[in-house]
Amino acid sequence: MFELIRSNKRRSVALVACFMLFIALIGAAIGALVGNGIAFTLVALAFSASVAFYSYWRADKIALKISRAEPASEIEYQRLHNIVEGLCIAAGLPKPGVYVIHDPAPNAFATGRNPEHAAIAVTSGLLEKLNRVELEGVVAHELGHIKNYDILVSTLAVTMVGAVALLADGAIRLMWWNGGRVSRSGDRSNGTNPLAFAGFALLILSPLIAKAMQAAISRRRETLADVTACQLTRYPPGLISALEKLKEDTTVTHSASMATAHLWIEQPMSGVGDNGKLGGIHKMFDTHPPLDERIALLREL
Repeated sequence: MFELIRSNKRRSVALVACFMLFIALIGAAIGALVGNGIAFTLVALAFSASVAFYSYWRADKIALKISRAEPASEIEYQRLHNIVEGLCIAAGLPKPGVYVIHDPAPNAFATGRNPEHAAIAVTSGLLEKLNRVELEGVVAHELGHIKNYDILVSTLAVTMVGAVALLADGAIRLMWWNGGRVSRSGDRSNGTNPLAFAGFALLILSPLIAKAMQAAISRRRETLADVTACQLTRYPPGLISALEKLKEDTTVTHSASMATAHLWIEQPMSGVGDNGKLGGIHKMFDTHPPLDERIALLREL
C-alpha cells in the first residue's frame, strides 16, 4: 500500500509535467501556423506554469464553485459530520471541509492540494439514498483519495484540461478570423509546410488528448481508494452496497462538468460507460473503471 502511495506521488509529478509540456506543444503548434514558433512556445510555457501555480492554490475552490457546493451545516448534516470525524480519526487525517451539493444524483468527490487543505463534497441525492454504513463507505473512499495524495493532481487537472481546451479553441478561432490562412507569410509558402499541418492537427486533437490524460489520472486511483476505504471501515460490504446502488441509479449528476468528471466517485456524465454503438469510443474517455470491476475486486476482499 505504501509503495502504491509513493508511486501515486511520482505519477502526480509526471502527469503535471506532461500537462505543462502538452500546453507548450500547443504553443509551438500555434507558432508553426502563424510563423513564430519560438515566441509562442515560450508564451505557452509561461502560461502553463502560471496555470499550474494558480491551480495549486485555487483549483479546489474552483472545483467546488463549478459544482455549486455549499458548506454543510453541522446541525443540519450532523450524521455526515459524525461519519467524517470518525473516519478521520481512524485514518489519522485532519478533518477536511465538508460540503453538500443540491443534486438528486448520488455522487461525491474530494478535492484540495494536501490533507491539511482538503474538502469532501457529497450530493443531497447520496445522503437521501444511502444508509449510514453505505455512506460511511463512500466517505471513506473520498478520504482514501486524500490519504493517498490523489487530490492534488486530480484538482490540478480541472484547470489544466480547461487551459488546453481554451488555447486550442482560441487558436482555431484566430485562424478563422485571419481568413483561414495558416501564416502571415502567405498560403503558398505554407501549403507544403509539414509543421503547419502537424500544428493544425495537434490543435484539432488536443481536447481529445487532454481528455485521455484526464482519464489516465483517475482510473487506477479509484481502485486504490476503494481498497483504502475498506481498510478504514474494516467492512467492504458497506462500500460494495453503496457502489451497487450507484450502479442501479441512472440519474445524471447535473452539477458535474467535463472538467470535473474525474473527481467524482463514479462516472457522473450521461452517455459514458454504455454498451451501445459508441460504447467502445466512450470507454476510451471514461475517467473511472467500470463499477462491475470495482465491485468484483471488493468482493474478493
